Amino acid sequence: MLQNDSILTTITSAPGDTVAVHTAKPQTPYEVLRLLPKDATPAQQDSAIQEWFEPKEIHYSSRPDTLHLPGQEIPRDLKEVSLPNYYRENFFSNNTMYHPELNVERIGVSGAPIPYTIQNDSFVTGILIFCFLLITFTLSRISGFIIKQTKHFFSPSKSVQMLDETGSEIKFQFLFLFITCLLYALLYYFYTNHFVANTFVFSSEYTLLFIYGLSILIYMLGRMILYSIVNSVFFSKKENLQFQGSLLLITSLEGVALFPLVLLLAYFQFSLQNAIYYTATIVIFAKILTFYKSYVIFFNQKGGFLQNILYFCALEMIPLISLWSGLLVITENLKINI
Repeated sequence: MLQNDSILTTITSAPGDTVAVHTAKPQTPYEVLRLLPKDATPAQQDSAIQEWFEPKEIHYSSRPDTLHLPGQEIPRDLKEVSLPNYYRENFFSNNTMYHPELNVERIGVSGAPIPYTIQNDSFVTGILIFCFLLITFTLSRISGFIIKQTKHFFSPSKSVQMLDETGSEIKFQFLFLFITCLLYALLYYFYTNHFVANTFVFSSEYTLLFIYGLSILIYMLGRMILYSIVNSVFFSKKENLQFQGSLLLITSLEGVALFPLVLLLAYFQFSLQNAIYYTATIVIFAKILTFYKSYVIFFNQKGGFLQNILYFCALEMIPLISLWSGLLVITENLKINI
């Protein structure tokens, strides 16, 4: 019996008789692995399989597939694509210089798209021009009245004397109120794009700007209605009208002070951080004037300072905080989180 042949099977037919039989060539990798010892390494197993099996080139049939139902035509080869003439022909088909079979590479580097900027936005530019025309038109009509009312702002007696003159001027001050709402909406829109997000569920950013402007306008009108209701209950009609006129004057001056800031942000790359400080200063100064005017008109008596604080916080600060919270909620729900 040969002991050196590793592929050898010993068959015992009778006691004392042994027959050496060579097995057939392994047909699968599994059979090759069975011939190796149990402690063979993966490299040895791979070498053994490569020794027994040689990779062969695969030849696919080039004959068409004729397996189809009786009565049907031979199916079309999916690799063959033929376009109708009206797809292949164009205006330059008969031109001798037209060679669609030639691949032409473009020279140069593809340009990057221009990012969105406010100064390139024609819609925002139109809004600012509209605000400028409104401010110019309104100041041309009531500039003398506003200057006189501003001079006598800190004089309660003279403000009461001017009360009858404010009836014909009130509609122009409401125009200033509308301009102020629009400017505040633009400022908050700039703040949102820079600090919060610049991608929203709307396809157009003008929808978001409209929502901001509408929210601020509702806040302004709601605040005046709230003041009218409360003041009509606790104070006289003359004092109520005097305070409403002062409130409109303060709001109008806010719009005049904010318009140059919006122009600087839109066209002169003014720092948004400094713009926030400027806007906060304008808002705080306007609230101080409102607090002073409510104290002079309604609570100018002994012990009225604490009542004025409660009155101011309830009718001025709480609506302002509600507006800011509402704008934050609107922005959070409309932005796209990536």
